[in-house]
Amino acid sequence: MAGNSQRRGAIRKTSKKPTAGSGGRVRRGLEGKGPTPKAKDRPNHKAYAAKKRAEKEQAKRPQRKPRGTDAEWVAGRNSVVEALRAGVPINGLYVAEGAERDGRLREAFKLAAESGVRLLEVPRHELDRMTGGAVHQGLAARIPAYDYAHADDLLARAEEYGEPPLIVALDSVTDPRNLGAVVRSASGFGAHGVLVPERRAAGMTASAWKTSAGAAARIPVAQTVNLVRQLKAYQDAGCMVVGLAADGDVTLPELASSDGLGTGPLVLVVGSEGEGLGRLVSETCDQLVSIPMANQLESLNAGVAAAVALYAVSQARA
Repeated sequence: MAGNSQRRGAIRKTSKKPTAGSGGRVRRGLEGKGPTPKAKDRPNHKAYAAKKRAEKEQAKRPQRKPRGTDAEWVAGRNSVVEALRAGVPINGLYVAEGAERDGRLREAFKLAAESGVRLLEVPRHELDRMTGGAVHQGLAARIPAYDYAHADDLLARAEEYGEPPLIVALDSVTDPRNLGAVVRSASGFGAHGVLVPERRAAGMTASAWKTSAGAAARIPVAQTVNLVRQLKAYQDAGCMVVGLAADGDVTLPELASSDGLGTGPLVLVVGSEGEGLGRLVSETCDQLVSIPMANQLESLNAGVAAAVALYAVSQARA
């Protein structure tokens, strides 16, 4: 009966507002959900499983040879001539158009020709731009980013020579001249490489190259993201880690006389002149060793300290 709300299937209206019909719900159900994800992003697709396997394989592989990304400029006639004399790797010598030819410029041209370095003449304003506004006196040299070795390559180099590894690690040494001096001593006393932290430490700049007096071309310098972790990795590989510290447990001559320096793989850790070794680095070392002084001089700079210690090691290994 029409109007009988009591009959079976009837809808009792309790409000004057219209009841939502099925049309709106159907329309919402038919709305698109965006573009279909790529096969490699769909969890149930075989391409997704292949991508995950590839990511796991990549994670297992050791990261090799971190590299610097930016080239460096050496500006000024004296600086460029010194860099050329020291054998610093240069991939371009730039001279400003109209630059006055004097003795230093002629020597730079001569050294560049002997070394096979290309010479380019550019407008002065362009040289200003390339060198960041440095006082270049019409002459600048472009040095490529240094190609750092991987920390594991230093052990491999020792194995290649059939010798017990000897590695010098630097902790918070920020002066590139000290780094260059350490590289020079390490090369001279038979070390297999130098290890430096990637951050808050000196890198192989033109200054470091010049101080090394060409030794940087004969011995690898490696970078590590975490020095403590890498020292522990060297310990796991059988190396003894010795740190130089003013308050060391034993002196360098005492350690040398006990044959502690010449019997096996060794990592020598040198800290900065002002702060010395960091706390975590000190705690990681197997032995802290001091260099005895004749007076109250508190410490040597990193370059000198490394040279003294490396000489003692070379004598112990002779």
